Amino acid sequence: MPGTKWGQGGGTLRTMPEPAAVQSMFSRIAGRYDLLNRTLSLGIDQRWRRRVVREAGDLSSSVVVDTCTGTGDLALALTRAGARVLGVDFTHAMVARAPGKTKRGDDVQFVQGDALRLPTPTDSADLATVAFGIRNVADRLEGLREMARVVRPGGRVLVLEFSTPKGVFGWMYRTYFTKVLPRIGRLVSKDREAYDYLPRTVLAWPSPEDFQAEFESIGLADCNFRRLTLGVACLHWGTVPADCTVPADRVPAEEVSA
Repeated sequence: MPGTKWGQGGGTLRTMPEPAAVQSMFSRIAGRYDLLNRTLSLGIDQRWRRRVVREAGDLSSSVVVDTCTGTGDLALALTRAGARVLGVDFTHAMVARAPGKTKRGDDVQFVQGDALRLPTPTDSADLATVAFGIRNVADRLEGLREMARVVRPGGRVLVLEFSTPKGVFGWMYRTYFTKVLPRIGRLVSKDREAYDYLPRTVLAWPSPEDFQAEFESIGLADCNFRRLTLGVACLHWGTVPADCTVPADRVPAEEVSA
């Protein structure tokens, strides 16, 4: 499949599928996406999202933009912790399922939009988040910059993403991830491409140290990360500094009130 260069993993230049191909793939599996997440992670994915909420701290009256929101799991966890949330996703079939998961009192809005051109004003949010979605953005540095753009100075950017454990457990994990998981995914989703794509992009992902360096390269401060579940996932964060400036040519898409 043709693709665009997107980064390095294990020292090798990797390619990212074109946005239209990613959108098509997620459209095909949207109906079984939540079931697959719970099945393949044994429910641990929800625990990881709760860890993002804890790291975010007191969210009372906070405004959050959750990009690559998918079917809304992280956005819903954030609003139930007190935040007003705008969930944005590139794939309509995914984000269209999110409103059906809301409860009375959830202060959340879901829209289709591009992570590289978020539909919200500069400095309008207290926090920008993404869970397991930054891998799917054609240019992850631009995705990080766009998240930083919408966050006010002093606000934070939080990214939850898969990682690759090391040692004996890492070998066991890679065996499961490349041999077992794709077979289960294909069986449940009926889509071979989607669950070949997942291990391919995860194994090509930069190390936590390298990804933290990318946070720092776009001007975020106080950057750090925490490995979760023996390094299967990793939570990254950084703070938008007071002197952070947005390039003059970077303008939001048609704005949606958060």
